[in-house]
Amino acid sequence: MKTRQHGFTLIELLVAITIMSIVAVLGWRGLDTIIRSRVALNNELEQTRGLQLAFAQMQSDTGHIAKVEDIGKRAVLAVQPGRLTMVRMVFAENQPSRAQVIAYRIDGGVLTRRESIATRDLRELDAAWIAALGDTTSVPAVALHDGVETMAIRSWVDREWRAAGAEGGTGPGGSTIPPTGLEVSLRLRDRPENLVKIFLLGAA
Repeated sequence: MKTRQHGFTLIELLVAITIMSIVAVLGWRGLDTIIRSRVALNNELEQTRGLQLAFAQMQSDTGHIAKVEDIGKRAVLAVQPGRLTMVRMVFAENQPSRAQVIAYRIDGGVLTRRESIATRDLRELDAAWIAALGDTTSVPAVALHDGVETMAIRSWVDREWRAAGAEGGTGPGGSTIPPTGLEVSLRLRDRPENLVKIFLLGAA
């Protein structure tokens, strides 16, 4: 008596292979989506971390901005689109306070920062200020963040925001009203929204 052997037919094998192929493709697409999302999230976190460090540096600088009367009635702030120049005070242990010029710039899509040598000599401070405004300083720039298209700045003066280049106002007796706050807005490449940070001048 012959025993009948049972097995898969060719059609059954083809159907099984087709189903396995579909499952494999769906699984690969799901894995690819997860990997791409993870890479994008890591890039976003890295970009956010870099901007937080840049804004933290700005906050430290603006918090220690010099007072006009401390440096012989000289200007302590100059604001233009993509350019922020200021004089900040430097305090070190067992040393007298000194002043230095800080310059933020957008250079080729990179947010950079330069700082002059801290000094108590007002002539050296004047030279550093002129060099910073004319971008003729030999001090190397420190790159804070790349992929920055624009930096827009507004100043808080006399209870209103004023655009870059209009940060000063005329008060009683013709005196200039200094700004008390800054709004820095960065436009990053490939991001539709601006990143905005407000700094209170001299808050440190």
